[in-house]
Amino acid sequence: MPAVTDPRQLYQVITLAADNSWMFESPVAHILDGGYTPLSSVSIFLKDLGIVRDAARARKFPLPLAAAAHQLYLYTAATGLPAEDDSGVVKYYFTLAGLEPPGRKDPAP
Repeated sequence: MPAVTDPRQLYQVITLAADNSWMFESPVAHILDGGYTPLSSVSIFLKDLGIVRDAARARKFPLPLAAAAHQLYLYTAATGLPAEDDSGVVKYYFTLAGLEPPGRKDPAP
C-alpha cells in the first residue's frame, strides 16, 4: 500500500503556492480541524451550479467541470448530507473510500 500524504503538509504546500485561493484555504482548514458546523450548504451549491449549467446550456456553452461539480454535490445531497457545507463533499469521499473523516470537534446537532 502506498504511503498516505499527511493532509496538513499537503494543505501547507497548496496554501503557500501562487495559485492558492480562499475557496480552498478556508474550508479545508475547517475540515482538517474536524469542524463540521456548516458554513454554507450543499443544497445552495447544488442550486447555484444548476443555475450556471442552465445558463450555459441555453447558450450551448460547454462547462464540463461545472457539470462534474454539480454531480458531486448531487451525490453528496443524495447520501443524506444536503445541509452540510463543503465538508459534506469530503465526508462523501471518505465514505466512498471506506475511511472515517477527521475527528468531530463541533457538537453534534
